[in-house]
Amino acid sequence: MSPKNTQKAAFVLIASSTVIVLFLLGIILYYIISNGMGALSWEFLTEYPKDLGRAGGIFPAIVGTFYLICGAIIMALPVGVCAAIYLTEYKKEGRVTTVIRSAVELLNGTPSIVFGLFGFAFLVLFIDLGISLIVGQIVLALMVLPTIIRTTEEALKTVPQSIREGSLALGATKWQTIKQVVLPPSIPGIVTGTILSIGRVSGETAPIMFTAVVFSQRFIPDSIMEPVMALPYHLFVLSTNIPGSRLNQAGTALVLLMIVVGFYLVAILIRNHYKKSTRG
Repeated sequence: MSPKNTQKAAFVLIASSTVIVLFLLGIILYYIISNGMGALSWEFLTEYPKDLGRAGGIFPAIVGTFYLICGAIIMALPVGVCAAIYLTEYKKEGRVTTVIRSAVELLNGTPSIVFGLFGFAFLVLFIDLGISLIVGQIVLALMVLPTIIRTTEEALKTVPQSIREGSLALGATKWQTIKQVVLPPSIPGIVTGTILSIGRVSGETAPIMFTAVVFSQRFIPDSIMEPVMALPYHLFVLSTNIPGSRLNQAGTALVLLMIVVGFYLVAILIRNHYKKSTRG
């Protein structure tokens, strides 16, 4: 095959793969939106569940999902960024960093159900925190920590070493160089890691079903030591155990999708803002 034909074949293959992915995504979105729009109403978004989720709304589940996502990111983001700064800026490449990175990769590949069992056995039973919001946030934070560490590391490595050396040569300290020279252009990459983390924690059911959530409650928790409702678990129970709830299943899925997309859009706007500011 000539180089020209090879190039055409490669282009067709790549374009076909893209079309297939977009087509499948379109089918999923169409199914969720077309089935879920019938359930959406002000009452569905603001009322408490009734009749085992067949009627009423999902307001406690929406609030609980926000609590879980925000709490997990607030816990994981500073720890992950600091760990990445240590590995990239302070610790020289060697056996220790290799072991740490291997541990991070191992943690990243651990199934979510294992995190849930760990949270249940250690935090719920051994430490006796009980099934509560704080346990769910801790477990989800542990899940996304490797993603934040790896993406932050990659973002920090994109800053040329010559810029660091120039800052140090001008008399800046190591921390001043990191804070004022290295971190600002790395923020878009860090936000990208945060976006990926939000996408992961927002749809997880296995870790929180053992540690944080209940299917139905008619109140918003006043304390992090109380259990919460969450959209993924609510959808799971509706789909598997509650007959006659098909409309609310679709509505719950659509609301969860809207929340995830909303978080994505906010994070993308923040990332683009920092991209423009660093270029300017």
